Amino acid sequence: MQSVFSDDAWLVWEPLIEAVRPKGKTPPRDLRRTMSAIFWRHQNGAKWRSIPTEFGPWWTAAQLFLRWAKGGVWQALFEQVKGQDPALGMVFLDGTNIRAHHKAAGAAKKGDSGGRQNDREALGRSRGGFGSKVCVAADGHGKAMSFTLTPGQAHELPSAMALLDALPHAPRYVVCDRGYASNQFREALWDRGSRPVIPTKRNEPQVACPRWAYRHRHLVENLWARLKEWRAVATRYEKTATSFMAVICIAAAADHLKT
Repeated sequence: MQSVFSDDAWLVWEPLIEAVRPKGKTPPRDLRRTMSAIFWRHQNGAKWRSIPTEFGPWWTAAQLFLRWAKGGVWQALFEQVKGQDPALGMVFLDGTNIRAHHKAAGAAKKGDSGGRQNDREALGRSRGGFGSKVCVAADGHGKAMSFTLTPGQAHELPSAMALLDALPHAPRYVVCDRGYASNQFREALWDRGSRPVIPTKRNEPQVACPRWAYRHRHLVENLWARLKEWRAVATRYEKTATSFMAVICIAAAADHLKT
């Protein structure tokens, strides 16, 4: 049987998945094969119908992925994988625009107008085109700790507090690029017990920004590079925000377990 997971890798993944999956009357059959189909699809950005037949019926993988996305299982898996003892001496905040494929439009309207529907599904038009803005908080090892998902035209700064609120405790340093330059935000970080490491904009008075700390910002940029190796992260194919966030959680969980 073809599988995305080696025997050693499945020994790591299986207990993590079993700890968070719904416990129905009938357990999933061939769970390893179905997980392989889901991972293969998102790694390659392919259509569900293009999943190799060795991974079983494509609709089995599609239905399981969507059901678990709606139930928050993939988010729970990410939380399980990242653990409870992150390296929060230094935390990095960064956002990226994800271009949406034209197939990503057209989610069920649920009574909303077109604009409100796009806001609900975190889709919007920015200079980079139609897509979504994903922001991340990464720990001192460059591993993802929390995410926010907003329409593509949204600014990164309003998501910052939500990212930090999801952490178990306040980090010692919060490192960001100039997009987060705001005296109000800096003061909020000091009030939380965190030191901001944010360079000033050209039209702002200079404030202290430890260069030795800012040099480590490449860790979060490297994180985005690794996550975007998953083609379904680099381009959004999912119609709903729930499904797209599930894809991000799967990729981030895999990145945590990658040696």
